[in-house]
Amino acid sequence: EILVQTLRYWVKDASSLHLLRLFLHEYYNWNSFITPKTSISFFLKSYSRFFLFLYNSHVCEYESVLLFLRNQSSHLRLTSSGVFFERIFFYGKIKHPVEEVFSNDFPAVLWFFTEPFMHYVRYQGKSILVSKDTPLLMNKWKYYLVLLWQCHFYVWAQPERIYINQLANHSFGFLGYLSSVRLNLSVVRSQMLENSFIMDNAIKKLDTLVPISPMIGSLAKMKFCNALGHPVSKSSWADSSDFDIIDRFARICRNLSHYSSGSSKKKSLYRIKYILRLSCLKTLAR
Repeated sequence: EILVQTLRYWVKDASSLHLLRLFLHEYYNWNSFITPKTSISFFLKSYSRFFLFLYNSHVCEYESVLLFLRNQSSHLRLTSSGVFFERIFFYGKIKHPVEEVFSNDFPAVLWFFTEPFMHYVRYQGKSILVSKDTPLLMNKWKYYLVLLWQCHFYVWAQPERIYINQLANHSFGFLGYLSSVRLNLSVVRSQMLENSFIMDNAIKKLDTLVPISPMIGSLAKMKFCNALGHPVSKSSWADSSDFDIIDRFARICRNLSHYSSGSSKKKSLYRIKYILRLSCLKTLAR
């Protein structure tokens, strides 16, 4: 069934898809009568990776729609976010009254994707959507996602399995997944040499914040420093070899630089790195 659902976006002939579905079901039932159980188990083990690939490709299909809607509506459009598959009949008018939401009222749907702080990640078979929206908007997010899965992808989604949880502030700060992003206006002044007028162009610039207080609190909780931000030795790592200690601290610093090096305010980032480096030295000295 996953194979048929995946091919549905490239094969326009519905009768061919029904014939393929019938053939696959009949082939499976026919093999169950004439093929030994050992051969069936070997077949399932051999093609488990193939079916996993089909499942991931099917998931990437509706994830590409989310990214497409996000980039079409947001002023922070990604230029190199990946190759999107062509959506067949996506903008066409669909007779189903529920699917008309995505055709007739398409701008209204895009309004829910204008939140610049929306983050999406898929982890261990679960889809996690993080946003700073109000509970009312999050419920509307849930409503539109269910409609998207059921009406456009013909995937039955159970709304009761979609949970809305309120997370603490800066809960992703120490994990390197920062949702603290703001927009700054950068003014570029252009002056013509032959003429006497000056033209100012305002450009919106994405600036990543480094939440210094929550990150120091997270470092103190992990025993890298005290509550005031003074570095201390990591006692739980003291029994490890010097190579392992340096490698662990270096990995944390690399992840921190990867997610926060784009911030215009480097002092907060340098302070966090100073705490980690001094904590590493004190751990090595024990």
